Amino acid sequence: MPIEIFCCYAHEDRQFLHELQIHLRMLQRQGLIGIWHDRDISAGTEWEQEISKHLNEAHIILLLISPAFMASDFCYGIEMKRALERHERDEAQVIPVILRPVYWKQAPFSHLQALPINAKPITSSSWHLRDEAFFDVAEGITKIVASMRSEG
Repeated sequence: MPIEIFCCYAHEDRQFLHELQIHLRMLQRQGLIGIWHDRDISAGTEWEQEISKHLNEAHIILLLISPAFMASDFCYGIEMKRALERHERDEAQVIPVILRPVYWKQAPFSHLQALPINAKPITSSSWHLRDEAFFDVAEGITKIVASMRSEG
């Protein structure tokens, strides 16, 4: 059974979500993970209930951190809050993924290990290519998935 991943992101960061999905595609092809985000909601569906359902069922919750995420009342105030509640109860693992530079050191998730390595934003000029940053994120998620699967 695949490990379900919920992606919490601000709509302004849709391109980053798309790139992340491409880098995680091999894990999906292997049947190791399933990825869900709000773009998967069908027309006519009550979107808030659908988001809540998937947020409450996910094994891994990715917080795609950017200035837009931090400014979003829905991402920051509702989705992140619920994700951290589940994390504290060991129901899910929350992983911040730092997309763009933003002050997050005092955020409620600041105690969690972030990706990419050293919480260096994906857009940082210290990455030669953005693909290197996404590769680092994919490697980190792969390790977590392997650990979860071995724990069974």
